[in-house]
Amino acid sequence: MNWRIFTMKIAVTYDNGNVFQHFGKTENFKVYEVEDDKVVSSEVIGSNGTGHGALAGLLAEQGINVLICGGIGEGAQTALTEAGIEMVAGAQGNTDDVVKAYLKGELVSTGANCDHHHHEEGHSCGSHEEGHSCGGSCGGCGGHKSDITGPNVGKTCRTHYKGTFNDGTQFDSSYDRGEPLEFICGAGQMIKGFDAAVANMEIGEIKEVHLMPEEAYGQANPDAIFTLEIAQLPGSENLEVGQQVYLSNQYGQPFPVKVTAKEETTITFDANHEMAGKELNFTIELVEVK
Repeated sequence: MNWRIFTMKIAVTYDNGNVFQHFGKTENFKVYEVEDDKVVSSEVIGSNGTGHGALAGLLAEQGINVLICGGIGEGAQTALTEAGIEMVAGAQGNTDDVVKAYLKGELVSTGANCDHHHHEEGHSCGSHEEGHSCGGSCGGCGGHKSDITGPNVGKTCRTHYKGTFNDGTQFDSSYDRGEPLEFICGAGQMIKGFDAAVANMEIGEIKEVHLMPEEAYGQANPDAIFTLEIAQLPGSENLEVGQQVYLSNQYGQPFPVKVTAKEETTITFDANHEMAGKELNFTIELVEVK
């Protein structure tokens, strides 16, 4: 198998320097070209009035590997997955800052996100090595077919939230950004446990929830961790442990991985979602229901 390190292109829904919150209505994307985890160029491109169903095709034509956005509907999520484009939903704030956070591994998608691992049933990154594949999931995805019920299902909800790990470490907060997160409850835009919590909340209510991995980003898949000979992957001799890069397999499909170990002649990658296998805690405040 011929492996190669992939130059990444990230597109962010764009409006006056910030992440535009409605994917299907975005008029512009800011596109970043990334090499070795550093932005080497950026430009703003127009969507040409393309509807949400065709935006995935537009991004694919531009060679986009990652989309960062605010809210996004289920149909658009499916189109992006089929186009092999990783999605990070629920982002807010300055686009440059958001991309920097993504490259540092600090941007956590609260939306439906096959993040590093757009590999739901029917979508595979291909074999990592002969006879070795991700199977159905490289760590699990945020998206879900909704079986959630409650008065807020199908409605646009705006929530403030703070997310922490069990040790109290905060990994994300809309309070810090000063802007509530907006999404359609039950539409698969959020991880399942978050969606379920909001479904029955009342405006002004603050709820504390503890999510097991199955309600969040799924369990880590040991088959998504693999080791290659450095000689097989030109450029890997310059990679460092902790670095996030894209690899391209024999089918030309790019997928993101993190370097977890490096020896004299071998290098080990992990294609699991960085939140896979983790229990998450959220403080959620329902601000508005439309």
